[in-house]
Amino acid sequence: MLRVGVIMGGDSSEREVSLMTGREIISHLDPAKYEVRPIEITRKRDLPQQLAGIDMAVIALHGKYGEDGTIQGTLETLGVPYTGSGVLASSLCMDKNTAKKLLRYEGVETPDWMLLTSPDELENVLASEPLYPLVVKPNSGGSSVGVTLARDEQSLREAVERAFHWDDEVILEQYIEGEEITCSLLNGEYLPVLAIKPNGEFFDYTSKYEEGECEEVVASLDPDTAEQVRRAAELSCRVLKCSVYARVDVMLHQGIPYVMEVNTLPGMTRTSLLPKSALAAGLSFSALLDRIIEGSLAERRREYGLVV
Repeated sequence: MLRVGVIMGGDSSEREVSLMTGREIISHLDPAKYEVRPIEITRKRDLPQQLAGIDMAVIALHGKYGEDGTIQGTLETLGVPYTGSGVLASSLCMDKNTAKKLLRYEGVETPDWMLLTSPDELENVLASEPLYPLVVKPNSGGSSVGVTLARDEQSLREAVERAFHWDDEVILEQYIEGEEITCSLLNGEYLPVLAIKPNGEFFDYTSKYEEGECEEVVASLDPDTAEQVRRAAELSCRVLKCSVYARVDVMLHQGIPYVMEVNTLPGMTRTSLLPKSALAAGLSFSALLDRIIEGSLAERRREYGLVV
């Protein structure tokens, strides 16, 4: 059997989501195929000792040090194969400002944005009379932690303050009104596109992780729009060097897909989108994990010669 270590926890703002992802993964790994060891970390230096005897690491971390290439580089240095994208893709996708620049350069539609590197820079933004609403989010992070929709100056000030609590750089992004969808990649194939219908104003942390706060269904797209979405997702993953699996979040506005961001380690909790998309394709959670592990082993062999 393959000896698998599920790395979860960490010390980012998404620690609790990571623990949910890790526990869900552990509960669905086939005990007939894998000898599973939970590895809950709080500090990076805890990791090497806990990896002793492990054939492969299943990364269930989210946020900084988990999705930004840090843990991937550590595992490569230690010679331990791991799941998901490599160092470069992880670091590019975690930095929203850099990812959006690359996407726009390659012709992928993405909402207009600006980067704040200090709270003081907000005064210049306000002086330019920004067009509301604006989506305010930490530049490096996920799970909608610290994300707010600002509709006026007061709410913008509060949103920027909240986002800087989580990161030292903040994105102000044009709000695109339309149908929110997500497109998942698995070993070069695209799973059914899901439409996201939150109960609240937008797809925030509560909508993502509280059961009953959001409805996700297979999107009803006409053939032309479906092809545009697929091309945008495919190009985004290619530009950002993603491999094995990823989730591309898109807002459809007047038939145009605007790529919001690309997730290299999308959530795998009970309410997460990737397992739901896989299920719509006829893949159980356990089968999805098998595909991720198989694809990741092949990718690590191809990239670095890491073998089990």
